[in-house]
Amino acid sequence: MNNQSKVIKADNFSWNGVERRQYKTETKNFKDIHRYTLLGDDISALNSETRYFEIQPDGYSSLELHRHPHSVVIIRGSGTLILENELHELNLHDVVFIAPETIHQFHADNGEPLGFICIVDRYRDRPAIPDNETIKQRIRSVKVLKKIQK
Repeated sequence: MNNQSKVIKADNFSWNGVERRQYKTETKNFKDIHRYTLLGDDISALNSETRYFEIQPDGYSSLELHRHPHSVVIIRGSGTLILENELHELNLHDVVFIAPETIHQFHADNGEPLGFICIVDRYRDRPAIPDNETIKQRIRSVKVLKKIQK
């Protein structure tokens, strides 16, 4: 593990020496999204990971929930976020806190990429995909139900 201070130079939403990765490989409930792990993979002094996700136009992240909280800062484009029973429009520099056990999903639905920095604990639980019964119990908004992609 490398614990030396460093600067990672960016160029048009990619970072020198940082691999662009598949969003996930074990599920198929997302569309046109990838990620970069910027800090945390190789720095054991950090108790968190700083990642960048980018969703292409008309793409979306997985609909999920988990026990760990995380924070998000929008740094590219705009879109929509499902947070439980609410839809939130997202714009450049908006900040989001996702509390534990909150159903959430990001959508790049404004004709442009949606890019965001996401900070999570280094040691965390795996996301869970809510089943139809959980969605039925927790989401009542017709607008949200129409927006959900599974």
